[in-house]
Amino acid sequence: MELNSKVTAIITGGASGLGEGTARYLASKGVKVGIFDMNSDRGEAVAKDIGGVFSRVDVSDNDSVDAGFKAVRAAIGQERIFVNCAGIGGGMKTASRARDTGDIRAHDPGFYAKVININLIGTFLCASKSAAGIMSLDPTDPDGERGVIINTASVAAQDGQIGQVAYAASKGGILSMALPMARDLAREGIRVNTILPGFFDTPIYEQMKPEVKENLRAHVQFPNRFGTMEEYAKVAAFMIENVYINGEYLRADAAARMPPR
Repeated sequence: MELNSKVTAIITGGASGLGEGTARYLASKGVKVGIFDMNSDRGEAVAKDIGGVFSRVDVSDNDSVDAGFKAVRAAIGQERIFVNCAGIGGGMKTASRARDTGDIRAHDPGFYAKVININLIGTFLCASKSAAGIMSLDPTDPDGERGVIINTASVAAQDGQIGQVAYAASKGGILSMALPMARDLAREGIRVNTILPGFFDTPIYEQMKPEVKENLRAHVQFPNRFGTMEEYAKVAAFMIENVYINGEYLRADAAARMPPR
């Protein structure tokens, strides 16, 4: 899939972090970009800056997703590229004991469900609806390619830390979808790939205490730093442009492995 002004892309979570980096990179290649996000102020600002369009979308809500696709497609056309970057973090142990009182509690089921609904169900919901739209398009090349979907998991899908049971489960689910989703859509000429980012400079890590962030950075091998938004975007672009990359996943983590805690 060539990146040029004839192609439309939609990015979830495109108002910040990895999604913003991807939106900006694709726009720099001439691609018409639509952004889904919950942050209207930031989303509108990014869209204006890159000449794209924004729609406020809750990726875990079916009606909100439908409305977002309808608005963006009406403005810039049916997308051939769809990149899922929307997601939330947060930590909680499977069961824990309070240090001060010794009280024992199980994991909050509401928090677990929220993480799964946004990260996993939201990713699937958006990917499925995008695929249905892409299927309406004519192929672009002799291979019969119509489009490409990229989902964002995390290295936590393979080596989740302590307190990441909900997050790791959601990202593991995203990773597990890559191959069956690619197989489902193969006859329609739609590719599906997954990126497993490690430690990147995103809002999730900005919320951490400096000492916690420094501890994580120490596990990064080379280069010994957090990744940039553009570096993630370039991985996405590689997966978009190379038609033979399908049903695959790639860890973008500078050889880091998540420590147990």
